[in-house]
Amino acid sequence: MLKFLLWCLLFVFCWPLALAALVSYPIIWVILLPFRLAGIAVHGALALVAAIIFLPVRAIRAIV
Repeated sequence: MLKFLLWCLLFVFCWPLALAALVSYPIIWVILLPFRLAGIAVHGALALVAAIIFLPVRAIRAIV
């Protein structure tokens, strides 16, 4: 809601810039989408490595 209100305020003060932002937002979102997907993949890989590293500690705690 805050983004919409800020966009309305921008539209009142400088409507060409607001329309340019409205048109360019989906294009920028599509361009940045592969980076977001890569970040998700890297986060998953690092979580897997951490789980493998901490597996012996969790197994010992479960026994004791």
